[in-house]
Amino acid sequence: MVGSVAVDTALLILKIAFLVLLYLFIWRIVRTASRDLRLPQESFILAPSREGGVATARPPIHSGRLVVVKSAELDEGTDFELNSAQLTVGRGGQNDIPLASDDYASARHARFEPRQDGVWVQDLGSTNGTFLNGVRLERPRRLTPGDVVRVGETDLRYEQ
Repeated sequence: MVGSVAVDTALLILKIAFLVLLYLFIWRIVRTASRDLRLPQESFILAPSREGGVATARPPIHSGRLVVVKSAELDEGTDFELNSAQLTVGRGGQNDIPLASDDYASARHARFEPRQDGVWVQDLGSTNGTFLNGVRLERPRRLTPGDVVRVGETDLRYEQ
């Protein structure tokens, strides 16, 4: 009788431990999914055409360039042209400026977006933040020539 009570108690403890682990697993999935939903989503919208056909493409915007000031990953003085397409920076290989071995950069860390009114920089929800002239970005900011953007351990200077 004593052995049967010990076995029943052990089984009950194992069942409770299994349920706790199952709930922790589900909680992690929900937390990760909700974090992904909060990230800004990119959309592609066609501009309306005045001629009734497909909208004609605007001429490319030459908005300047980003020059590497300091980096453990990239060569100093390397520059990246900012045309009409946006540039992303991060540790992931899908970025336009990859920082694969930078432990302080997130997979998708920051985005540089040329617009009609200038070039804007935005942090993409990175863990360690993006800094503009030493101040952490809380919202997208327009760059002026000479601004230094820090992503992980890399400093990029904006030039026109």
